[in-house]
Amino acid sequence: MPDPRDLNGGGGRHTAASATTRLETELAASQRVIRELVERDALKTQFLSNISHDLRTPLTAIITHAEILRDGILGEMARQQRDSISVIIAGGRQLLEMISEILVHARESSEPLGLDATAFRVDDIVHEVTVLNESLAARKGVRLERDIASDLPPLRADWTKLVHVLTNLLGNAFDFTPPGGRVWIRACRAHDDPARMILFEVGDTGPGIAAEHHDLIFREFAQVDSSASRAHHGTGLGLTIARRYVEVHGGRIWVESELGAGSRFFFTLPAGCDQ
Repeated sequence: MPDPRDLNGGGGRHTAASATTRLETELAASQRVIRELVERDALKTQFLSNISHDLRTPLTAIITHAEILRDGILGEMARQQRDSISVIIAGGRQLLEMISEILVHARESSEPLGLDATAFRVDDIVHEVTVLNESLAARKGVRLERDIASDLPPLRADWTKLVHVLTNLLGNAFDFTPPGGRVWIRACRAHDDPARMILFEVGDTGPGIAAEHHDLIFREFAQVDSSASRAHHGTGLGLTIARRYVEVHGGRIWVESELGAGSRFFFTLPAGCDQ
């Protein structure tokens, strides 16, 4: 008669082997799903890159020809006609900006994010960004101010990426600040590490942001107001890209704001150069 201990032992080994086989099967299935998701994500990123690039060409042509009509190159137009064309141009530029954000996001998602760092003065880049935004400030009826500390060391950073960050923050500030308000950009030594870090601030006198939304606005595709009737439209990628650009430099970005009291966006960057 078989020893019951042998039967139990054999059953235990059989159960363990079955469990191992089941786990291996589940692991293989999980790995297959992960590969499929990675492939789909790559295809999605490539699609966004391709469609964004293809949309830019006809949209740029529309804006260019509208500007030709507005400027009277093909003949004088009535004031109401010029005003209508100006609306077309403004809408086209807004679409072009949104498409550019999608293109940047797709490109940065599919490739390692690198830096083309050069040394330059903080005052120089702030001056360029403010000059580029003076006409926007005038159209919005908003006062643009700048305040750059005189004791800042040279900054070693990617000029193009830093312009993108500052332009995005200023664009948001203008978008949410009513006529008669103020938008400003400041730069000084960071209080917690004045010898090494530079602190940038872009602020406005707009409606402000509720505390529970401070983290949300930096997430991909996030909108504080996601309704179709919202007053301010965008891709929800601008601050995500800005955060990525700041962090790849070794800095950090955050917002200080409350409803009814405007918003102040801060970010730090390592100076990278001796005085």
